[in-house]
Amino acid sequence: MDDYLEKSNIDLDEIPKLIKERKVFPCFFGSALKLEGVSEFLSDIKKYSIIPSYDKDFSMKVFKISRDNQNNRLTHVKILGGSLFAKDKIPEIDEKVNEIRIYSGEKYESISEAGPGTICALTGLNLTQSLQVFGKKDDSPSMTLQPVLTYGLKLPEDIDPISFLPKLRQLEEEEPSLHINWNEKSKNINIQVMGAVQMEILQSLVKDRFSVDIDFDAGSIVYKETIANAVEGLGHFEPLRHYAEVHLWLEPGEQGSGFVIDSNCREDMLDLNWQRLIMTHLLEKEHIGVLTGSSLTDMKVTLIAGRAHLKHTEGGDFRQATYRALRQGLMKANSILLEPYYDFYLHVPQNCIGRAMTDIERMHGEFELKDQNTLLGSAPVACMQNYQIEVASYTKGEGQLQLDVSGYKPCHNADEVIMAKKYNPDTDEENPSGSVFCAHGAGFFVPWNKVGEYIHIQTQAEKEDKVEEERVEPKKSNLEKNLDSIGIEEIDKILSNASYANSNKPQISKKGIRPRIKKEFHESKKKEVDYTKILDGKKEIEKYLLV
Repeated sequence: MDDYLEKSNIDLDEIPKLIKERKVFPCFFGSALKLEGVSEFLSDIKKYSIIPSYDKDFSMKVFKISRDNQNNRLTHVKILGGSLFAKDKIPEIDEKVNEIRIYSGEKYESISEAGPGTICALTGLNLTQSLQVFGKKDDSPSMTLQPVLTYGLKLPEDIDPISFLPKLRQLEEEEPSLHINWNEKSKNINIQVMGAVQMEILQSLVKDRFSVDIDFDAGSIVYKETIANAVEGLGHFEPLRHYAEVHLWLEPGEQGSGFVIDSNCREDMLDLNWQRLIMTHLLEKEHIGVLTGSSLTDMKVTLIAGRAHLKHTEGGDFRQATYRALRQGLMKANSILLEPYYDFYLHVPQNCIGRAMTDIERMHGEFELKDQNTLLGSAPVACMQNYQIEVASYTKGEGQLQLDVSGYKPCHNADEVIMAKKYNPDTDEENPSGSVFCAHGAGFFVPWNKVGEYIHIQTQAEKEDKVEEERVEPKKSNLEKNLDSIGIEEIDKILSNASYANSNKPQISKKGIRPRIKKEFHESKKKEVDYTKILDGKKEIEKYLLV
């Protein structure tokens, strides 16, 4: 704008740079169906784009998962560096690329090599996910959407939920913001989505793809849990002929950090391959909290100790020990229930600003007055998800409300939600918090609050207590301990009696000459006879060993 006002024109060399910095957004008009403006559009893309430079090291980013007409799984990627060849193996997932396709609508062309900047679809990969990066990591920010609403899925009576679940898993792969949860106890399918629009799209997609009409219940908020203090989680799994023990350090993380894992365990205590297995078990499923059974977030879990048995440890043993250690730590920690929050922009007529401020306070939100007509702030999703209708009503359509999910914060009515969920962590058989130990050839269960009494490896608290004791009171030698327990007179007596212990001369005492100890073999009773007791009369002479 400054250049235009000063020069009456715009330097075209500056436009590509401004577009790349997202300061200028070009608009094009035309019709692809009638082929109007298409050539101009492609020409200007070339004119106003800066061709990026690509690294020599191979890397690619997955941006979509789909399926073709033969139900082959397609992984759509962009090559960010190096080249990809057909039949190449992807080391991170240990899978091979069967075919590289360049799509144009529904038609495609198979190629043998995809160079830097190529957008293509790969077949043969079954473990890829949207937004994954393979090879050299991409430093660009990843745009992810976290669903904040959960709805129960209603299927027709003739459709079995268990048999229909794999079809929904296909849609979950294709849409990163769609989360499918299966409740084993109730045999129900719950779907986490962003809102009503995504629900309508999902209904249409299921109808077109699988010819099934689905519906949803009233829905609820997706809650999460974290902890407020650092604790050590202890897990032990030792039924007969099995053995594994895991110690985890649980600590709260920063808001929005998610579920983070780390290892601080010495290799001389636990081999590196077992440590990697524990890390895998921490990430292989979505762990839940102990307040409402909601998923964990904003928490760091560090492996600090572990033990395996050379003969009896198997991979599944560490899975059990890891799960139980995490769960036992959660039972000891102070857990916090989290709920999603909206960042909102609310613009209303000036005569409605008082009503808007009152509504935000009623919804447990926070705000600041940007000007006489505009409020900026945040509020819980549970309180604000239907507020758009109210704004349109009391402003007679003149109000404007924009909502963006900002993340998770402590729940404003945690006690009420916990009571409504009625979750009991002690009866959750799929997520046990106790451990299994072995005694007399049989395994036995120990509840979480007693595990510390049976654990085999020294806990972090015991290590700290030991260090504190040694710091406050220096450790004494055995001689110092013995000297503390006897008096000086007794020490003199010991030295007096032991003065001639190693001499062939008679031992002189205050009572005169004490005979040396004699022993002879008694033939009839086959045992040694100590004549010291006999020579000394009634009183037995004390023996001392001076070191």
